[in-house]
Amino acid sequence: MARYGMAQKYVPKAAEVCEKSLKEFISAIGNIDKLVVLTGAGISTESVPGIPDYRSKDVGLYARIAHKPIYHQDYMRSNRCRQRYWSRNFLAWPRFGQAAPNINHYSLAKWEASDRFHWLITQNVDGLHHKAGSNMVTELHGNALHVHCTTCDYTESRHDYQEKLDKANPGFKDTYVAPGEIAPDGDIILPLGTEKGFKIPECPCCGGLMKTAVTFFGDNVKMDKVNFCYEKVDQADGLLALGTSLAVLSGFRFIHHAHLQKKPIFIVNIGPTRADHMATLKLDYKISDVLSEL
Repeated sequence: MARYGMAQKYVPKAAEVCEKSLKEFISAIGNIDKLVVLTGAGISTESVPGIPDYRSKDVGLYARIAHKPIYHQDYMRSNRCRQRYWSRNFLAWPRFGQAAPNINHYSLAKWEASDRFHWLITQNVDGLHHKAGSNMVTELHGNALHVHCTTCDYTESRHDYQEKLDKANPGFKDTYVAPGEIAPDGDIILPLGTEKGFKIPECPCCGGLMKTAVTFFGDNVKMDKVNFCYEKVDQADGLLALGTSLAVLSGFRFIHHAHLQKKPIFIVNIGPTRADHMATLKLDYKISDVLSEL
């Protein structure tokens, strides 16, 4: 029960479910022959341990703390910035890496058995769709469960890299205790200066800089991945957005693309989104309250 409460901590207050509106929503989606689903951080807020989203009122990360993500350009040019990133990520990993899929992830994984499910595009980097068994998915911003070299093609699991970080920084995890607040990308907040002297293992193949396999703020999603997702939207005849405010262009562009083609757009998100005026139907309900009925 305590673990369930931890997960619910980050679920914003939702509107009371109206059976009439829910049935209308389900009926409309039932008329879609090829459905593309777009997910955001809100789909993972019901997971254990609790993972917040960014922008939800009162419970979103930005609503509660002055969280400043590390930008790609700063990471690449500043060793101190890389130390700050990895020291925080190192302490947060034991909890973030153990995050489990929730009923929403499992529901979407089961949808793959239907011919009417066309593709899943996720803005999340937590890897929970894959953990739940999804294969027909594009991780738009990458996957924080992997690490890669920024110079060559070397990659390894984040789990294995954690062991290297631990060996390179003996006693660090015992000296500093990670606070309970973890961002949707596995980041945490630590006092400035904590990172001083933190050692970052280099690429074993070329000596290059290692980085989690995610698209940082300030960087661009690779166009081949974007174009692939556009193709999936072109092939679909409806789009369902779950748990995303669509504030970031990388996800919003697919909604806008579908809207220009006059395709029906369905949104389930607690709170306003950038595409509310484009939505055929929108529900401000908990995602699990909707997916459990679909």
